Amino acid sequence: MKKVDLLKQLTFGLQVAEDEIGELERYFVETHQWARMEKGQIDIVRGEKGSGKSAIYSLLLSRTGPFFDNGILLIPAENPRGGTVFKDLSTEPPTSEQEFVALWKLYIITLIAQQIRDFGISGSGANRIYGILEAAGLLEAKLNLRSILRAAHDYARKLSAAESLEGGMKIDPHTLLPVGVTGKIVLREPNQDLRKAGVVSIDGLFSDLDEVLESNNLTVWVLLDRLDVAFVDNHELEANALRALMRAYSDLKNTGRLALKIFLREDIWKRIMDGGMREASHLIRYVVLEWAEPTLLNLIMKRLLKNEALVQEFGLDVNAILGNARAQEDTFYRFFPKQVDQGPQKASTFKWLVTRCADGTRKTAPRELIHLLNVILEQEIRRLENGGEAPADDLLFDRSVFKMALPTVSNARLNQYLYAEYPNEKPFVSRLEGQKTAQTAQSLADLWGISQEEALTKARRLVDLGFFEERGTREDPTFWTPFLYRGALNLIQGRAETDDDD
Repeated sequence: MKKVDLLKQLTFGLQVAEDEIGELERYFVETHQWARMEKGQIDIVRGEKGSGKSAIYSLLLSRTGPFFDNGILLIPAENPRGGTVFKDLSTEPPTSEQEFVALWKLYIITLIAQQIRDFGISGSGANRIYGILEAAGLLEAKLNLRSILRAAHDYARKLSAAESLEGGMKIDPHTLLPVGVTGKIVLREPNQDLRKAGVVSIDGLFSDLDEVLESNNLTVWVLLDRLDVAFVDNHELEANALRALMRAYSDLKNTGRLALKIFLREDIWKRIMDGGMREASHLIRYVVLEWAEPTLLNLIMKRLLKNEALVQEFGLDVNAILGNARAQEDTFYRFFPKQVDQGPQKASTFKWLVTRCADGTRKTAPRELIHLLNVILEQEIRRLENGGEAPADDLLFDRSVFKMALPTVSNARLNQYLYAEYPNEKPFVSRLEGQKTAQTAQSLADLWGISQEEALTKARRLVDLGFFEERGTREDPTFWTPFLYRGALNLIQGRAETDDDD
């Protein structure tokens, strides 16, 4: 087969997990982190954008059957794709942390009750929970995430207003309902009179739910992903929402049959931590996703070897290759050139790919790596279609196409991540276009028209976002732009000069 015809049949898959749910089972690299997640040892999955959080989330959802066979019911609390359930919170957000915590808890318990009722779980304990939630206007005939959230939002607002107004909850002697709300769910543990009237606290309702799950030998995992999408336009709301979610998680983590599984981007985690969070020291069941080079190589080879046309053309033993790290490296260099830039001091091609996709934290996320490989593939096809000579032997890619592919990936990272999610940084970052790759606090101050102290603060903010890498000493730092952002900004290799350097 001509190489150009073979290349046209190849793909490295899609870089966004939500877009390739059907193929993810074949591509997924089952790391030790995944094994711990599968065993229920991890509740909070943190990672940089594109590091694989949504891949884990999507894989969990693809295995709901096997998990249920083992007594675990997986419940997504957000739409896997499309519009976010939490969009409506932006227009009328909760006004206090207490109200936000109540909202999360009401949403979660209603979601669970809806699902277990649909599974046919009944009995006096379960029916009592259903009745209480129905009376409060929370539980409906048919599952609708947005409708459940709206009802939880309304009830939490009324509940918070009623309790803050009265300094506690009072009961209406005629309706035997708490004053100001339409149901019998309250925030604080009710007093004896309220308990006699059938009033229960939210936490008490979770305890009752735990007993129902225990009696039915069932465990529930509520999965919360796409939180970066939910509040992307309002960082203050995002911080309030996530701090409240972590407090709700902390309150519920000792519930034996219920677990929240929260997938959260690392930059968002750092942002909410900057505002302080007293529960942080108790959040110990977490993992931060990081990709070592052998795991990234395994990811590339898994995706490459899922191409049947390639496997058949070269008679490859897929299992033997994937089961041996040396065989993976040998196979990689069978199809990729040894180096992109030739010379004894130059990096190998694999190292070149990894470093070009790393941000200022020196971490490489699978998303950028997959994107770069797909663009390299497109560039090689275009080169051959334009009459270029096919690479020698079994090589599939010419060295020249690697650098040609970089600007596309760089532009996507800059515009679809940094500018899209941190628009306030765009005026500063865009001023770097055509400048040197290494900047000092003084050169940035000159470029941005601000004081050196202000420039230093802004530069370190960009370090936190992975745009800059800080080098040198704390007293005399240099801010270095990684390869990932250079192509989009047409940066020039070298250190910026300032008036002080003259």
